[in-house]
Amino acid sequence: MASRVIPVETFDLVIFGGTGDLARRKILPGLFRRFLSGQMPADARIIGAARSDLDQAGYRQMIKDAILEFGGAEKEDAVCLAKFLEQLNYTPIDAKGEAGWKALAGMVRRDVVQAFYFSVAPSLFGDLAARLHSHNIATETSRIVVEKPFGRDLETAKALNKSLADHFDESQIYRIDHYLGKETVQNLMAVRFGNVLFEPLWNNHYVDHIQITVAETVGVGGRGAYYDRSGAMRDMVQNHLMQLLCLIAMEPPSQFGADEVRDEKLKVIRALQNVESHHIVRGQYDAGKDGDGYRHDAENPRSFTESFIAMRCHINNWRWAGVPFYLRTGKRMKSRVSEIAVVFKDLGHSIFEGDEKRHRNILAIRLQPNEGMDLQVTIKEPGPGGMRLIDVPLDMTFAEALGDDAEDVTDAYERLIMDVIRGNQTLFMRGDEVEAAWAWTDPLIQGWEARNDVPKTYEAGSTGPEDAQMLLHRDGRRWRDLKV
Repeated sequence: MASRVIPVETFDLVIFGGTGDLARRKILPGLFRRFLSGQMPADARIIGAARSDLDQAGYRQMIKDAILEFGGAEKEDAVCLAKFLEQLNYTPIDAKGEAGWKALAGMVRRDVVQAFYFSVAPSLFGDLAARLHSHNIATETSRIVVEKPFGRDLETAKALNKSLADHFDESQIYRIDHYLGKETVQNLMAVRFGNVLFEPLWNNHYVDHIQITVAETVGVGGRGAYYDRSGAMRDMVQNHLMQLLCLIAMEPPSQFGADEVRDEKLKVIRALQNVESHHIVRGQYDAGKDGDGYRHDAENPRSFTESFIAMRCHINNWRWAGVPFYLRTGKRMKSRVSEIAVVFKDLGHSIFEGDEKRHRNILAIRLQPNEGMDLQVTIKEPGPGGMRLIDVPLDMTFAEALGDDAEDVTDAYERLIMDVIRGNQTLFMRGDEVEAAWAWTDPLIQGWEARNDVPKTYEAGSTGPEDAQMLLHRDGRRWRDLKV
């Protein structure tokens, strides 16, 4: 049985950067899938705005090609695709000048939900926000969506937040992190707070440690110039991994509301201890069997930018005192895996004679690929010969557990854009949350810059530098295997 789809109010969605890569690959194909599901009203309108001098027909053809390439549209969807394209409009616009703004003002309705997606460089956020008001386009209920990076340090993040706050209230600003829109990330909250089985064990009395891994098989590719100015810490740890850490560690909110959830996430960030230099490992991939090294890909032969980072963190509160959180992310790794693993403590005593193996219950939450969860439990190995114990997973892969309903699991961008239209900020970051994350991250970056720290090299296609393995070995632990 297909999942129930609740239509949203009619809306005007303006996508600044409407001809860009994100719009073509994610935003518009996602909106088309929402259209196919019946969630988009027939009178909703999507307005692309960009520098490109396209007419309406040219823009619709561009988006049609993008949806056919990236959106999973089938031949039998041709009629629906044609109807969807009729809801698209386009206007050339100059974000820093006056060209195109009068035309845009004439296209956007003031009596429907207004959303403005800033799919552009952060340096343009302030200009767009100012012109939306100076041309009397935005209203007090308008919503703006901004993409990461939200600055590159605390100072720039504060400046960026101020440029938005000068024209929009915090309740109107939706800072998007697509990781928070993943089905499994939201199920993490359902598992924790919707089952009596887990929440009583979710503390330092029962949890030995937690591992958060986001590994990619691809290198920096065409993002070399951007990535070399950012590195894994700014590109992944400060936002994606930080958000996963907050969700796994936060206290139960009083209710599942936007500010209640974000208040608890903020408390986690503020409770993070400073990380000692010997608890951080930075790495940079070298040439492997099927590709070049990082410095070649980034076109910077002297780069000391990290493409890998691993660290041990501690949260200074009653629930998590003494429990290490191990974070790991890298490019050109062995497998493409995003996973949170909650590793529970050993049994205090085994009653089974001859059983010397360490058995641990592990709750593994898989974000990608094959979204789902499994709980490792210990059972008797089938067959005669005594009580031999083995560890097996109780597996809940969404595609298998939900059957046909798994096909209705929406892409992260689809869900988040619909949440913007509904006015639901629960899965979006608040300004103080972003600044708190940078306040924790900046000293770590400044520390290795002051030490002239050089990243450890690791072979492309491996599990990262050997020093990252030692980070856990010193604690008598080891990383989970990077299995797809």
